[in-house]
This record gives sequence, C-alpha cells and structure tokens, in this order.
Amino acid sequence: MKQLIVTLCVAFFCSFSGLARDAIVKGRIVDTNSSEVIPDVEVRILGSIYNTMTDAEGLFIISGTDIPQGEQVLVVNKNGYITQRIPITVQNGSTVNLDPILLEVDLTEVEAQIGIISLSDNELDQDEGTSFNISGLLQASNDVFLNAAAFDFSATFFNPRGLDNANGKVLINGIEMNKQFNGRPQWGNWGGLNDVQRNRVFTMGLKANDYAFGDVAGTTNIIMRASQYRQGGRVSYAMANRSYEGRVMGSYHSGLSADGWAYSVLASRRFGDEGYQDGTLYDANSFFASVEKKINESHSLNFTGFYTPNRRGRSTAITQEVRDLKGIRYNPNWGFQDGEIRNSRIREIEEPVLMLNHYWNLGENTTLNTNIGYQFGKVGNTRIDNGGTRLVTINGQNAYIGGARNPFGNYYQRLPSYFLRFENPSAYDFQLAYQAQQEFINDGQLDWESLYRANAIASANGGNSIYAIQNDRNDDTQLSVNSILNTRISENITINGAVNYRNLKSENFAELKDLLGGTGYLDVDFFAEGESNEVVTDIAQSDLRNPNRIVQEGDRYKYNYDLNADVISGFAQAQFEYSVVDFYAAASAGQTSYQRIGLFENGNFPGAASFGPSEEVNFTEYGVKGGLTYKITGRHLLDLNAGYFTKAPNLRNTFSNARQNNDVVVGIETEKIQNVDASYIYRSPLVKARLTGYYNTIADQTDINFYFTESARGTEDGTAFLQEILTGIESRRVGAELGVEAQVTTTVKLKAVASVGQNVYTNNPNQYFTSEDFLGVTNVPGINNGQLTFGDGTTNLENYHVAGGPERAYQLGFEYRDPDFWWVGVTGNYFSNAYIDVSTLRRSAGFTTDFAGQPFNDYDEEIARTLLQQEEFDDYMLFNVVGGKSWKIKDYYVGFFATINNVLGEEYITGGFEDSRNADYRSLLEESKRDTPVFGSRYFFGNGTTYYVNLYVRF
Repeated sequence: MKQLIVTLCVAFFCSFSGLARDAIVKGRIVDTNSSEVIPDVEVRILGSIYNTMTDAEGLFIISGTDIPQGEQVLVVNKNGYITQRIPITVQNGSTVNLDPILLEVDLTEVEAQIGIISLSDNELDQDEGTSFNISGLLQASNDVFLNAAAFDFSATFFNPRGLDNANGKVLINGIEMNKQFNGRPQWGNWGGLNDVQRNRVFTMGLKANDYAFGDVAGTTNIIMRASQYRQGGRVSYAMANRSYEGRVMGSYHSGLSADGWAYSVLASRRFGDEGYQDGTLYDANSFFASVEKKINESHSLNFTGFYTPNRRGRSTAITQEVRDLKGIRYNPNWGFQDGEIRNSRIREIEEPVLMLNHYWNLGENTTLNTNIGYQFGKVGNTRIDNGGTRLVTINGQNAYIGGARNPFGNYYQRLPSYFLRFENPSAYDFQLAYQAQQEFINDGQLDWESLYRANAIASANGGNSIYAIQNDRNDDTQLSVNSILNTRISENITINGAVNYRNLKSENFAELKDLLGGTGYLDVDFFAEGESNEVVTDIAQSDLRNPNRIVQEGDRYKYNYDLNADVISGFAQAQFEYSVVDFYAAASAGQTSYQRIGLFENGNFPGAASFGPSEEVNFTEYGVKGGLTYKITGRHLLDLNAGYFTKAPNLRNTFSNARQNNDVVVGIETEKIQNVDASYIYRSPLVKARLTGYYNTIADQTDINFYFTESARGTEDGTAFLQEILTGIESRRVGAELGVEAQVTTTVKLKAVASVGQNVYTNNPNQYFTSEDFLGVTNVPGINNGQLTFGDGTTNLENYHVAGGPERAYQLGFEYRDPDFWWVGVTGNYFSNAYIDVSTLRRSAGFTTDFAGQPFNDYDEEIARTLLQQEEFDDYMLFNVVGGKSWKIKDYYVGFFATINNVLGEEYITGGFEDSRNADYRSLLEESKRDTPVFGSRYFFGNGTTYYVNLYVRF
C-alpha cells in the first residue's frame, strides 16, 4: 500500500510538472526593405497580459506556464511600421519560433509625422512672452492624446498638464540638451534635421526611463546613431506659408556593412522672405553626419555632428488697438530699406554639436553606454539701440545729448489713443488722433531712412550715432559626459543607472552690430543720468575701466560678463516585470554650482559689485519616484506614477541683474516638485483608450522680469526701469486627460480627445525690486540698500491662473486610409479657459499707494477688484485637414503629404500679458475709463489659415 501511494505521488507530481512546463513564443523582427533588425518593437499576445519588447538584435521571447493555449493572435507593433497580426498556435511545453517576422514601413505615417514636425518649427523657438511644452512634438507614441497635443493643439500654445517645456527633458544619444540658462531645449540647434529624428524614445511624466531620471513633462531621447537608420535615401521639397516658404532636404543612410561600418548624412535648407507674420524672414541651413564602427560583438563607436545655422525675423505681441487697425499679421519690427524688407529684431543661432558615443555589451544582458558631447557657438538677438549720445562741450566741460525717440510705428505716442488720453478731448485732439490713425493704417512700419538721417546729422556736427543695432550675444561652450548602465539581472528585473557631468562657460555681452551710417557710438548709459545735457559722470559708464569709449561695429559694449556652471548628477532605477504587475522605483541626486564673472566694471556698481567673480552659488538636488502597472487582463490596465524631487533654479533666475552686477537673488532655493498621476488603459484590436488624472505642485520657484513703469518710488515722477524678483512661488496643476481611438473598419478610424485642467498659483510669493534709480535713495518708504519692497514684500497671486495656453482642449476626428496608399484626416478642436499673464506689480501693496508712498484717499475696493480681475480669453474652434498619397515605382517610393490648418480662418488669442507701466489704482482706473487704453494689455494672435505641402522620393 505504501509503495502504491509513493508511486501515485510520483506520477502525480510528474504529471503536474509536465502540465506546468513553459510555453515559449520567440522570434526575430526585421525590416522588409533593408533586412535590418528592428529594436524596441512591442510584441504581445492579444487579449492576454503577455507582452515584451525586442532587444538590440531584434529578438523577443514570451514564456510562461499560463500563456493562453490554442489559437492566438500575436500583435507586432512599432511606430512608423504597419502593425502585424500573426495567427499562432500555443501548446503547453511547446516553442513557437517566428524568425523572421517582416515589418513594412508605414509610409503615410512616417511622412505625416515628418510633415507636421516641420510645420511646427515656428513654435519651437518662440521666446518672447510665450511658454509652452512642445517636448512631446518629437516623440514616437501611439497614444492618441499625445498625438493630438503634439500635432493639433501645439498651434494654440497648449501645455499638456499645464507644464512648461522647461519641465521636460530632451536628450540626443543620451546627452541632455536643455539649456542651463533657462532650462529649455534650444530646438533651433537641430532644426531641419527631420529625416534623422525618427528614432525616438518618449516617456510621459515621471514614468520609468532607461536614460534619465526625467521630469514631470516627460523625457524624449532622440537616437542619432548611424547603424540605427534604415538603409536608403530620401529627397523632399516642402512649401508652406507658416514659418518658411520653402524647404529642400536630402538624406542618405548606408546601413551597417559587412565590415561593421555605417554612415548617415543629411543636408537641408529652409528659406522665406516672410512667414505668416509680416516681415519674419527665414534663412536656415542644416547639416548632419554620423559615422559608426562596430568594432566587434561587444564594442561599437559612433560619432555624430550637426550644424544648423539659422536666422529668423521676429515678431512681437501687440495691443488690441493695434490689432484693430492693422490686423493679426502686423509686425512693428520691420520696415523697407532700399525697397527691401529689413527686420530690426533678428534671432541668429549657430551652435554646432559634436558627440562621441561608445556602446559596450558587457554580457548577454548588460550594456554600458558612455557619451561625450561638446557644443559651442553663438546665439544673438538684435534690436535697435536708441539710447545713443553725442559728446558736446558746455561751459568748457564734456557733456552729452542723447536718448532718441522710440522709432517703432506702434510706439504709444504715435497711436490714436495717445491723443485722446484726456478726460475731455478737444476737436484738435480728435484731429490729431485721426491723422495718427491714417498714418498708422497706411504705413506704421519702421522708417530706416530716418534713423540713417539722424545719424548723418549727428556725424556732420561732430557727434556719434544716435541709433544703432545692438546684438545681445550668448556664446556658450559646454562639455557633457555621461555613462548609462542597463542590466537585466533576471527574467523579471532590470537595473538602470547613469552618472552625468556638464560644464558650461557662457559669454554674455552686447555687440555693436551696425552703426546705421554713423562713425562711432559713445558707450555710456544716457538713461542712468535721467536728464539730457548733463556732464558725463561715473554712473553713466558701462565700464569704468574704459570711460567714454567710442565703440565700432563688432565691439563689445554696454555689458560683458561670463556665467559658469557645473552640474554633476546621477540616478539609479529598478524595473520589475511580472505576469500581473510591473513596477519600478528610482532615486536621483545632484549638485549644481553657478558663478558670474564680471568683465566690465559698471558705473552704478563699482568695484567687486560688478567686476570680477561673484560668490559661488550651490544647490543640492535629490529625487525619488515610483510606479506600477496592474494588468487586470490583457485589455484592462491600471497605471500609477508618483514622484518628489528638487531642482536647481536656472542661471537666468539666479542673478537678479546679471548684465549690471554680481547680485544673487535674495532667498533663492531649489524648486520642490511633487507629482502623481493615475491611468486606466483599455486596448483591444478595435479600441485603444486612456483616461488619466494628474496632480502636480511646484514650490519655491523663482522668476525675474524686466520692465519700465510709472508706478515705482524713489524718483520724482515714479518712473523707473525695474528688475522684479519673485521667489517662493507655489503653483498647482490638477486635471484629467482622455484619449479614445476606434478602428471601426479596416479603413476608417475615429478618435476623441479631451483635456480638462486647472493651473493656479497657491500662495502669495515674495517680491522685491532693484533698479539703478534706487541707488543712494533714502527716506523713501520701501527702499532700503537699493531695493524696493511694497507692504509686506509679497504679491497677491493666490488663486490667479498660471498663464500658458488653454486649460481645456477637446478634439473629435476621423481618418480614412485607403488600401491603395492614400489617406485623409479631419479634426475639429475646441479650446477654452485660457488666461492672460497678470502683472505682479499691480497685485502688490504698491497698487494702493502713489509713488511717494501715500495711500490713495479715493480707493474703492469693489472697483479695485474689477480692475484686478484676470482676463479670460474667448473660446475658439479650429478645423484641420491632413492627407497624403504614396506610390511604389520599382525601387522608389514617391508621395506627398499636405495639411491645411485653421481651415475656417478663425482669429484667436494664444496668449498675452498685462502692461505694468501703469500699475497703481488711479492709473488703472483712468485707463479703464478710456475707450481705448494707452497702455493696454499685449496679445499674441494665432495664425489664420495656413498650409503645408511636402513632396518626397525615397529610395
């Protein structure tokens, strides 16, 4: 009996062991055209929890004891390729080997993304009064919400989750590209390289990322590695009316040869006399080369270099009065010179990037990627300098006359509202206003001839230029080094980690670009004296060590200093993958140090206050994050991510007025960021959907603003040019995202997207002001040691909305893809709850007092509440149409892609800011009583109907 029991037990366990044997599905995925392996392809068994990604060799394996048995469908999916659905039969203990699986390029998808990315170039480098997150634009994602946010919502300056693009990370070959000056990626550094930006890895929010700890707006890694490009070439030509008029581009990728070499090259040119905005020239060239040598199975070395010099004519925000008279395309920055359009504000970027990447396979499951990046060059922004002076002799002493009138057509003293500013305008005032109106409507542009004429008159009388072109230069030299480790220590556990070092030397100075016909320019600050016809004193000197210097074209003047930054950081991450739940945890740490080196001794801040090194400012950073994905079934998933980290303020917000002195912002701290998001995800062969709720807070932010006001203290009339410093800013972003995509037939797809959020300030930040006008001022309320504070030194921002595009966005759309390789899509997009950027000076205690510090005796709290109400922009709807067609002719692929945005020509405001020139109760009350305010809010208007057409040949 005992023997029988043992025999039965052995038989049972043997039988159980046989039942529990793993089923295995494995294979290799290659490109149909090039026969190259394809990494990072999603492979899953439809309707189950089993999924994986292909490795660097294109291999995948799915195994387990409870893989669904019998007839199953294996889904193979990668962005840019046609999705494969492969029937397979799974049996217990069996192995299904699929080698190779051939994936065919989805030409329409590739061309659509390339075209739309090109179309959005004009948003990529806007930097005047706008802030928006476009980091998702270059991401590879099948998420319908992210695609809508990147391609349809970007024209409205919509910020996903209300986050600025400084809250996202952009990497190229694992090297961070965000600028240390302002924290933003400088998109112009790789503009025009569309054909080599297709290989991208994007993670939304703080989800696990193999290359970096990341940031709350997501992380994008653009892979520019020669061996990763599909073999072949491509030539294209594009026409548009948005940012440029034409673009020609050619690229070729060799693929990996038998002896381990691969190379990739690209050249493109974008050009146009003006884009949608008047006078916005576009002149850009782009060059790219990448060479890789696969030394052996363990080592590969890749060199990448790109150089994208570009010049852009810039536009600016305008008031409602100007818009009513000249329309939304009006741009005051340009005028005709010798019959040609000349823009006074040109942004020029020339910053080559060189990278050397070493890829080391340490074993079957471990890789070490070491990268060295070097970036150098210049960024310049020109503008008219109308503070010029000419030396004269008064009573035997040197004196100066200067401070020319603002030459722009939209200068407030040239607009009708200026002549009707009085309470009861006379008939003569109306006559002057009409004359100003007609002159502005008929011309209203910059008069270049008058500037040359004024300089000629000054020169004929022995003087110097009154007007000149100033070029504000930033010449950066940055070295980046990092190592990224990835090791799979078991079937379920992967470890990631990286160590990063960045060193920056940034030269900042004003360059005299053009004397406009003059013979020289006196390098003193006329406005520092406050009045004309005075003897030149020390405080007017830009550099006390070279007083009264006459500068020529190409010379540095006005300000000259270096900014140095050192950043060392690292992160470690563990990812766990199981049949029912995946989860991860990560931690980061870093140290950032900044220092300013003054090269001019400013007359207002003599000695060490402006010349030589400042104190070194140090910040310690750390962070933790974690998340999990719970797989209810293969179709239903729950995803949760949470994190808390600190972040050093950027260079721009560390020094209160770097152009003049070494002063560090008082009370500056690291930013504290916490974020949590939770998603329900549904995926089936017919429907893909995601519903996400998010909550984000940012504390201890710093912001610095520069402007002229008539509502300050310390001067006879309250006028001063201010540096406004805000510290301890706290904000909250909360909302939900929904994206649904339904493949209702094999050719028709429907999609619906919604984003509902609220982005508000949650405290009253600290506020103080500095100005050269406050130096030496005593016995004036609020002024102490050259700094001005109002009341308790705070500004009342709590519950005001953070400006940055619409908080609510909705989309309905459909797409038809014909089997004969033509397609068309239409989307309707609705936007609401967008707000103006409020003046923080108006919300300070200075609002209730005059420039002498005396309270207004006629102050009415109800009226004040109305005056300080934040403006909400009107709702609007935009319709976009996209489509294309492709043909295969022998070994060539020929096609076109086209889009029409804002088909109905809707006029809408994308953003704006309140004017702080008049920021006290009486001034604002007086403005509110006028039919047209003299100093009204300034707005950015969206484009009307625009088009883009791209023709291409691929071989």
